[in-house]
Amino acid sequence: MKTITVSTPGRICLFGEHQDYLNLPVIPMAINLRVKITGIPRKDKKFILDLPDINKVETIEFSNDKELTYTNKRDYFRSIYNVLRRNGYKWTNGWDCEVRGKIPIRSGTSSSSALNNVWCKFLAEASASGNKKISNRKIAEFSYLAEVVEFDEAGGQMDQYSTALGKILFLEFAEKLMITPLPADLGYFVLGDSLEPKNTQKILSETKAPALSGMAKLKQKIPNINFKDIELLHLTENNYVLSEKEAKVLESVIQNRQITKEAKHELQKKTTDKKKIGELLSKHHYYLNNNLNISTPKINKMINAALDAGAFGAKINGSGGGGCMFAFAPHNPDEVAKAIEKAGGKAYIIQVGEGLKIEID
Repeated sequence: MKTITVSTPGRICLFGEHQDYLNLPVIPMAINLRVKITGIPRKDKKFILDLPDINKVETIEFSNDKELTYTNKRDYFRSIYNVLRRNGYKWTNGWDCEVRGKIPIRSGTSSSSALNNVWCKFLAEASASGNKKISNRKIAEFSYLAEVVEFDEAGGQMDQYSTALGKILFLEFAEKLMITPLPADLGYFVLGDSLEPKNTQKILSETKAPALSGMAKLKQKIPNINFKDIELLHLTENNYVLSEKEAKVLESVIQNRQITKEAKHELQKKTTDKKKIGELLSKHHYYLNNNLNISTPKINKMINAALDAGAFGAKINGSGGGGCMFAFAPHNPDEVAKAIEKAGGKAYIIQVGEGLKIEID
């Protein structure tokens, strides 16, 4: 009996938070907290997914001659099946699967996209027809189609590609996605889960909508302007056409775009200035907190505790409104973790993680 086991990492966004859906560059880092699917074949045409971490069992009965019908708005298990089926994959039998993970759930560390990637890779490997040598980059593309495009969601592509490819990446979104690995050895971070639930789609709509409406107003004055070349001067000269919210969001877009550019330059050096990286992380958080208003009092308390304990820098992670923060603590992760937990969070000492892979027993 053949057993298949596939795992993939979660991720933190070092730089470029709330930038990818505007087609601006981001720098995500995969982390060494992973989600794993292990499956054994069944004789019928059912995928039975046991998810003990959330006390749930998902049953999917399939037939190769038709697509699956969705049972809820974000029915990713079925949408990934449908995307693969449209690309030539078929299955002769079902599988009993167990899904276990150490990535904090609904906390901004891409647990959902990681699960989608690992399920996509598992289905490709378990298929009777289709490309079993599918690249991790193609898996990320399929996951993006199944997660964002299929359900007309507001998110970008960072989560799917960072959790599929692993390591530290510079992602540029243009007509064609450009991926640049950043080999910097940064050492330890401490991830802090605030244990506050977050509403990703609500936060994304509250940050994306004013960015788009503000840009639309500026285009009436400066037809060729876009998110890649907008400058603070454009806001100053045309502030009268923007709402206060639009002006603050667009200022954040400009500042965080520049921070990401500086961080890329530093991370490409032979020897990375870790204190500089920490300063840029904290500067990034300033705009996420003050202009986009995506942080919370508890997360800010955790960030301040981490900095007081000696972290080089810290910021909120993910869409915000709850979820996680992280601190860059290459020399004293234990002390920083204790400070975060004293401030009410759950701490994980983390390092850079490998990408999506089939586990070999």
